[in-house]
Amino acid sequence: MADGSKRHPALQLSDAGLTALPDGVLRPEYDRTQLTPGIVHIGVGNFHRGHQAWYLHRLMQMGLAHDWAIIGAGVRPGDAVMRDKLLAQDFLTTLVELDPKGTSAEVVGSMIDFLPVEQTNATLIATMAHPDIRIVAMTVTEGGYYVDPATGGLDLSHPDIQHDIAHPDTPGTAFGAMVAALAKRRTAGTLPFTSQSCDNLQGNGDILRRVVTTLARATDPALADWIEDHATFPNSMVDCIVPATGPNEIALARQLGIADDAPVTHENFRQWVIEDAFCAGRPDWDKAGAIFTDQVHAYEAMKIRILNAGHQVVANAGELLGQSTIADCMRHDGIAAFFRKVQMEEIAPYVHEVPGFTPAAYVDLIETRFSNPAIHDTTRRVAFDGSSRHPGFVLPILRDALAAGGSVSGLSLVEALWARMCAGTRQDGSAIEANDPHWGALTASALAAKADPQAWLVQSHYYQELANESPFADQFGTWMRMIWSDGVEAALQAYVA
Repeated sequence: MADGSKRHPALQLSDAGLTALPDGVLRPEYDRTQLTPGIVHIGVGNFHRGHQAWYLHRLMQMGLAHDWAIIGAGVRPGDAVMRDKLLAQDFLTTLVELDPKGTSAEVVGSMIDFLPVEQTNATLIATMAHPDIRIVAMTVTEGGYYVDPATGGLDLSHPDIQHDIAHPDTPGTAFGAMVAALAKRRTAGTLPFTSQSCDNLQGNGDILRRVVTTLARATDPALADWIEDHATFPNSMVDCIVPATGPNEIALARQLGIADDAPVTHENFRQWVIEDAFCAGRPDWDKAGAIFTDQVHAYEAMKIRILNAGHQVVANAGELLGQSTIADCMRHDGIAAFFRKVQMEEIAPYVHEVPGFTPAAYVDLIETRFSNPAIHDTTRRVAFDGSSRHPGFVLPILRDALAAGGSVSGLSLVEALWARMCAGTRQDGSAIEANDPHWGALTASALAAKADPQAWLVQSHYYQELANESPFADQFGTWMRMIWSDGVEAALQAYVA
């Protein structure tokens, strides 16, 4: 356990202070001045710094991958805030592992720069066009890929995408910037970089390929053909529970002796499963514990269905019942029993085994991880952006269950709880603040569904044909009426019974 709180004042995190960190805090053993860049990562949030950056840091600790250092980047105005924080501490990040057996800390140094955030993305484009950059990776959230839910392809009508098509040299999105950089590389005779999605999307590499090539084809078909022929977009599965950082996390780092304005807390579990398709080389992440395999889809299906869908199983019920964290949700007898039954009866049957895990064993693992009291992963964070997460994580399982003639009672209740949450009040009458990019429309539909449950299901951009599937629609209506009349806990108890 790293605990310098009584022996050391909090030391400002910086290269100069690394040797003075409290005993027990792991730190870079490599010379950071000798690192050279190989990766641009767009979206330098907590997950990236606690996951992908850590794997690379571990390689660097072994004396490997010193020519693969990360340059951070962002395309949203808010990304400049993170840049300022990291710039002030030499792009170092304190990772605090929250194990129920004890807390430990490690300083990660695999990031060596963070590009200025510009409306034109000129510096980002120029950096990605440089031949030293061999991988452009991203964590931009599940909803950040401009996917048309009706077609699964790029939404060419979105104003951001329309802007990039009209202004290909000064794009506003990460994808437009990638296309512009690839165009520069093609003109210069430089081969493309690998484009690597690290977001929780099934087939994330395939989705990124469609977005980039479709956007390129809208302005330069020959460029799109070149990307198709020479670039690679590996699929991957990423997993580590990484809560948002707030005052408590900053205070925790200070208790450990480190003044870090952007520390990352995380659970004592990580997994990274990657398709080995890198057109310009890659670090040997497998030496740090990552898995290279041609079975990525099986791993990601297990994780997305049991963990990510499982988050939606508990979060909406937890928000309605005033449970602050996911661990609080798992301590609630009704929510915990609901989670277990839905997982074992309506989710696990549609998950294939992978090396090392049966679906039932993975449910047990996720149940343990969700119950970790040291992880203050807020229910609000997990419930955020349900308009992306339910169609992405829950509804595909529902479709498989309907096709197999299986039970969908619990999954129907999951959707009813989401609808009830979007009405904007908890069961005790307190307000739920807006928690979705489409909150206004969702709230209107949710309030209409109090009298007519079908008013929720007619949101065709989410439910499509499911609105007319009577095994689902009928049970959804039953649960919706019960939640409003008898309460959330009564509905949970009725399902478990």
